[in-house]
Amino acid sequence: MLVYGRNVAYEFLEKKEKIRKVYLQEDFHDKNLIIALKKFNIPMIFRSKTELDQLANGVHQGIILDVVDFDYSNYKDYLDKEDAIFVILDHLEDPHNLGAIIRTAEAAGVDAVILPKNRGVSVNATVMKTSVGAIENIPVCMVTNLNETIKDLKEHGFWIVGTALENSTDYRAIDYSGKIALVIGNEGEGMSRLVKESCDFIAKIPMRGKVNSLNASVAAGIMIYEILRQKG
Repeated sequence: MLVYGRNVAYEFLEKKEKIRKVYLQEDFHDKNLIIALKKFNIPMIFRSKTELDQLANGVHQGIILDVVDFDYSNYKDYLDKEDAIFVILDHLEDPHNLGAIIRTAEAAGVDAVILPKNRGVSVNATVMKTSVGAIENIPVCMVTNLNETIKDLKEHGFWIVGTALENSTDYRAIDYSGKIALVIGNEGEGMSRLVKESCDFIAKIPMRGKVNSLNASVAAGIMIYEILRQKG
C-alpha cells in the first residue's frame, strides 16, 4: 500500500512500522527524515515531482512510502474498559471523512473506531494522510456485520447512540454515562434501517441555518466532545 506525507512518514518511523521502500522527490530537503530513513536502512528511490504525482492521489509533500497493508485491530480487546467510548461508522464513503473522524477520535481519547468490511471506505493513503498520523495511535477495527457487532456491544454493557434528524432527541439531553458506542451514518443516506433500529437513543444536533445536515466528521466531533463533557 502506498501512503504519503511527512507526518505520516514520521509516524510510521516512530512506530517502527514495516516500510518496504520510500520514493522521494529529487529536491527533497527534510534532512531529519532522510537521516531517519537511513538509520532504519530503508531503500530510498529519488524521482521527479511528475513521477510522484502519478503515484499519489493527493498532495504527497515529496515523499511516498510503500508499506505493508494496514493492520486492523479487534474491538473485542477493548470491551471491558470502564466508560469505554467506541465510534461506529455505518458505511461511510468519503476517505477524507474517515481520516478526519479518526483524527478527532484519537485526540478525544476514543477507545476504538469500528468500520464494516463491505460497502464502505477502508483505510487507504487518503485516510492516513487526512488523519495526520493519528491512525497509528488509535485502534481501528473492521467487522463483517455491523448489526451483529452492535448486538455484541450491547451484551457487554454498551449503550448505542445513533445520529439522525427524524424521531430523535437533542444530543445534549441524552445521558452518556457508562459505555457508549456512537454511530455515525453514511454521508448521503444516514444510518441503515437495521442499525437505526438497534440504537438505544437517536440524537440530533439542532441547526438554525438553511442547510439541514452536517458533514459526517463535524457531526462526529460535536457528539464525541459532548460525550466527553458529560463524562467529565
